[in-house]
Amino acid sequence: MARDRGSSDAYVRPIRRILIGFLVLFLLAVFLLWRIDSPRVERLRAQLVDRIVPTFDFVLIPVTKAAGMIEDFQSYARIYEQNQELRRELQQMKAWKEAALQLEQKNAKLLDLNNVRLDPKLTYVTGVVLADSGSPFRQSVLLNIGERDGIVDGWAATDGLGLVGRISGVGRSTSRVILLNDANSRIPVLIQPSGQRALLSGDNTKSPLLEFIESPELVRPGDRVISSGNGGVFPAGILVGQVAQGTDRRLRARLSADYERLDFLRVLRSMPNEPLRDPGGLVLPEGAEAVLDPAPEAADG
Repeated sequence: MARDRGSSDAYVRPIRRILIGFLVLFLLAVFLLWRIDSPRVERLRAQLVDRIVPTFDFVLIPVTKAAGMIEDFQSYARIYEQNQELRRELQQMKAWKEAALQLEQKNAKLLDLNNVRLDPKLTYVTGVVLADSGSPFRQSVLLNIGERDGIVDGWAATDGLGLVGRISGVGRSTSRVILLNDANSRIPVLIQPSGQRALLSGDNTKSPLLEFIESPELVRPGDRVISSGNGGVFPAGILVGQVAQGTDRRLRARLSADYERLDFLRVLRSMPNEPLRDPGGLVLPEGAEAVLDPAPEAADG
């Protein structure tokens, strides 16, 4: 094996020296050709350039492609950095958007609490929600108004957008509002425009059930649901929500009140109607009969 390697080196070294010599001679010839200042040599150089340089395009293609790939990679890197910066700005914008929406909703509720026109017989007391005592078995909130503010058990509470619930438990300075979606909540409602009466029954979900509908075939999803006033629990005409069909194919009410942000509640003072003992008193003012009664006697005389 040692002899074979020595014989191969003996042949390779002379060939390598010959090739290096030819390469040196060729480079010297090219150098001299480019250094000679003569019109004939100039024409020869021009012809050589015209013939040889176009063939170098194939050789330069890999170099050109590599340079293009480097430029593309740099542009992709810049695009990635810009994309990351845009993502950070988008996250900040989402946070600002959420804060703006919360402020807008709170502002709308406050404006609605101050400006909404109700039945002139109905007045209200606005309270702040102190705590949310919601649980899987009970849905209620605590207000900072109570007996000292004239709150009475059973009065209706709204958030400015729709009916929220009723007062169930009154203390000296606080009161508890049982929400419409509580399992113990049952209120009579009216479905418009069909005029169907139903019972809104809470089941601890966001969309309480509509039960005991007179003619369910006349009710359509999207119909308006308002309080009917039957039973004297709630005043009539307060917006409750819209009819919706649940996944169980049962009719439910999509509540208009924003239960996710119950910050302020308006408790409606529902004063009982004055009992009418003499229906004629609605037509004739007091003392009118004394004036009108003598007229027939004078006519008889």
